[in-house]
Amino acid sequence: MSDRLSALDASFLYLEDHTTPMHVGGVAVFRRPSSGFDYDSVVSFIERKLALVPRYRQKVVQIPGRLARPVWVDDRNFDISYHVRRSALPKPGNDEQLHDLTQRLMSRKLDTTRPLWEVYLVEGLSDDRTAVITKTHQAMIDGIGAIDIGQLILQTTPADSPVEPADRWLPRPEPGAVQLAVDAVTEAVRRPGEVVENIRATTVDATATLRKFSGAVAGLYSALRTAAVPPPGTPLNGTTSSQRRFAVARARLEDLRNVRRQHGGTINDVVLAVLTGAFRNWLLSRGEAVTTRSTVRAMVPVSVRADGPAAVARAELGDLPFDEVSSYLVDLPVGEPSPSIRLHQVSHAMRAHAESGQSVGADALVRLSGFAPPTLHALGARVASGLSNRLFNVLVTNVPGPQVPLYAAGAPMSEIFPVVPLVKNQSLAVGITSYNGGLFIGLNADRAAMPDVDVLAAMIEESVTEMIGTVEV
Repeated sequence: MSDRLSALDASFLYLEDHTTPMHVGGVAVFRRPSSGFDYDSVVSFIERKLALVPRYRQKVVQIPGRLARPVWVDDRNFDISYHVRRSALPKPGNDEQLHDLTQRLMSRKLDTTRPLWEVYLVEGLSDDRTAVITKTHQAMIDGIGAIDIGQLILQTTPADSPVEPADRWLPRPEPGAVQLAVDAVTEAVRRPGEVVENIRATTVDATATLRKFSGAVAGLYSALRTAAVPPPGTPLNGTTSSQRRFAVARARLEDLRNVRRQHGGTINDVVLAVLTGAFRNWLLSRGEAVTTRSTVRAMVPVSVRADGPAAVARAELGDLPFDEVSSYLVDLPVGEPSPSIRLHQVSHAMRAHAESGQSVGADALVRLSGFAPPTLHALGARVASGLSNRLFNVLVTNVPGPQVPLYAAGAPMSEIFPVVPLVKNQSLAVGITSYNGGLFIGLNADRAAMPDVDVLAAMIEESVTEMIGTVEV
């Protein structure tokens, strides 16, 4: 029987167009070792790892007449040199040039006639550094043993981890149109509900699809109730264009922990309060009216411990397992001028969500689709794709990363910035990752709506400094 995409994974192919490519990405920066981190070694390194993830040699094939959802089939013409590419920055090879390359690559859709991933080795970066830019389509991240390509190439030791020797890869024959149609009809006879589900997925009627799952009702009720109060109008929502802008910000995790110790709450609360201060200053810089009642509504997927929602209040970024995931709508108080009061307001809002269990659909989505995404960034983007600007202004995904060094082909990774995709009518997505004592923030913005995203990035770092200033020495 065919290896068919789930309804949710197929929906990301149907949702995608030239303005909303549906891939999750990342920009990792490495300090180059004395040898061994060149294009040929990276290609060889990834090729050896592919035995662990057969999906990365498979492509999506549509069913004639769309009688059923697409299927995964082995790509007989798989060419790793197409997926692992080489790029170089001109001198001086600064970070701004790297960000410019990133935004151009992230603006382009992946080729749906090939396996849905790409890796770019970027040479010529200043200070003897090399970058790796990854793109993985959300349809690939189905959670059934799924591994993002960025995860695949990272390991905890400089030495190449052993991989069980595999037989030479031989692609299975691709089924013909007749066989695909017969399989689709056979499944439709055995499972009549699949026909209805496929129609709903094709038309991207997410609400109708969710309603057939009894376990999703509670989460959807919360989302629909929140939708009754629309998010405030801000420059963060507008018609999405086909081009992107990318900028980054950084912070030290220990500085944020000191703020948490002073004021209480969680590291996640501190990060949200920092973003709140940056959004406030950015709106003022644009001449937007900011009053004491002004807010920016963020969708915030949060990983919580298995012992109950209240554990969110005790959790620290960087120390949190992905046992459960909830997604909260939080009105960030951009009208409040005091950083410490902003933090207390954010902490109160997040604590109220955790204690009441008022999630807005992420839990329901996880239950109905039967998967746990490999990263919270992917989950946040999946939830956002279904809800869009009817409910929120900006998506903020926050992924706890390892607090030990990671390596790729022997090269130590110094920084890693997430690139979270935009959805319709969204101008900004914020991806945050903690790693080895640092906090790394990637801002993926619509080029037309937010040409000044680098200004916002600078204001985030200024907001971190402002928040640190509230700590009594």
